[in-house]
Amino acid sequence: MTVLRSGSASDVGRVRTVNQDLPLERPNLFAVADGMGGHVGGEVAARVAVETLDQAFERTQTVDGLREAFSEANAAVWHESQSNSDLRGMGTTLTAVALVNGPEGRDVLALANVGDSRAYVFSGGEMTQVTDDHSLAEERMRHGEITEQEAAVHPQRHILTRALGVSAEVDADMWELELGTGDRVLLCSDGLTNEVGSDEIAGILGEVDDPGEAAQQLVEAANEHGGADNITVVVVDVQVGEEADGAGAKVTPLALAVPVAAVTAAVPLVESSAPGRPSEAASGPASAPSELSDATAVVPAVGPDDTLAPGSRLLFGDQPATLAETGPRSDEFFLGTTASVPVARSTTRVPPPPANRAADRPEGKESRGARRRRLGIPRRITPRVIGFIILVAAVPVAAYYVLKWYAYDNWVVTAQGELIVVKQGQPGGVLWFHPKVVDRTGYTTGQILPAAIGPLRAGVQRPSLHSAKVYVTSITTTTTTTTTTTTTTTTVPLRLAPAVPLPQPTTTPTTVPVTTTTVPVTTPTAAP
Repeated sequence: MTVLRSGSASDVGRVRTVNQDLPLERPNLFAVADGMGGHVGGEVAARVAVETLDQAFERTQTVDGLREAFSEANAAVWHESQSNSDLRGMGTTLTAVALVNGPEGRDVLALANVGDSRAYVFSGGEMTQVTDDHSLAEERMRHGEITEQEAAVHPQRHILTRALGVSAEVDADMWELELGTGDRVLLCSDGLTNEVGSDEIAGILGEVDDPGEAAQQLVEAANEHGGADNITVVVVDVQVGEEADGAGAKVTPLALAVPVAAVTAAVPLVESSAPGRPSEAASGPASAPSELSDATAVVPAVGPDDTLAPGSRLLFGDQPATLAETGPRSDEFFLGTTASVPVARSTTRVPPPPANRAADRPEGKESRGARRRRLGIPRRITPRVIGFIILVAAVPVAAYYVLKWYAYDNWVVTAQGELIVVKQGQPGGVLWFHPKVVDRTGYTTGQILPAAIGPLRAGVQRPSLHSAKVYVTSITTTTTTTTTTTTTTTTVPLRLAPAVPLPQPTTTPTTVPVTTTTVPVTTPTAAP
């Protein structure tokens, strides 16, 4: 019985704007896809491949079931690219490991790979690369034309010879892994191996026990080294493994199955004249590869007249096998026709499509909106986008009204010619908001005090229209001039008129008798 646990991390990197990588974690299936084919195409290719792989392997959880799942994933991506001109030329790498029943009922891990996303086994403190990169430089190195050091900097190191979804048929390289308790499997896109060396990767895997934390630290290390590409890592730990017959992990390469249908011209075998990286033997895996640098990418489609590149040769132990020249990779060139599709990156992952794409696909001609929904392409206009647009539009509108309020929150009493008027606005105006006349008072400059004419010409500001009207009333002469009436007294010399004799009364005078009383007066005599 084998018990697994896993952890993953994916990041857009520090250069790309779209993340076209996609990890997969299931209890018994783990994968990494690195899509290509434009802003939408790469995301769709990776998502379609991973979703189809998951569904197909669920039906048959064996080594052959994993191989068939790769074939179905390839066909699904190929069909989508052919049915939608916007997705033409898209493709993806795909590396997956699955827990299956092996010989004699023992649990083994089946490993499959197409492209240059890699799989490593970390066992006993040592890390070994299992998969071969399907790139032209790596194939030439394995053919003996260049050395490993030359392949690391070769201009053809990002030209792929195999990928998923660029033709109707593709062959996947496959291995059986017999691992013990404590062993680890690392699946990663080239965004990690292009930036971080094998020794540093092995150091992190040996120091960090939790698979999720180890995956995150590997992604951070790639970003610290430049992060020139998307970075995706899946770490699978064997918590409980089968009892091995011998010491260490055992890696057994599997031969290719016979293709069901061939859509390209027959490709001759090319014998390997010199060893590059040691071939995969039944007793153990090959040595670790050198680091690769990043490159920009275009993805051409494949035509029937294409020929196999020199050095396009894959070895499975001691048995030769044909290298199918059928596909590109995420950010590189694919060996094929000259048609090309630019590649972009994103930080968001494409949401999964409906469980049964074939059943949801309408008959007849499909509308653009229905096709986008079927492929899981996000809508461009969403409530969140509409809300953002409204918010952005509200900012200048609010600024307009605030500015208008400030510009007209003032009243100025001034003279317009000879007429006294009240204007609303700031003196001189604010931007395109100029003062406007709101009250013609009916007074002229001749009706105000002379001392007020100077300030009026410059403009007298008031906080309100009522205050401005009160000010106008206060400076007019009709209300402020007080008329005082003075009474003057003039002294005129009087001239006496001639005396006019008064008329004598005509009454008879009454005689009143007067009685005279004689009072004796005694005079005192002085003493002698």
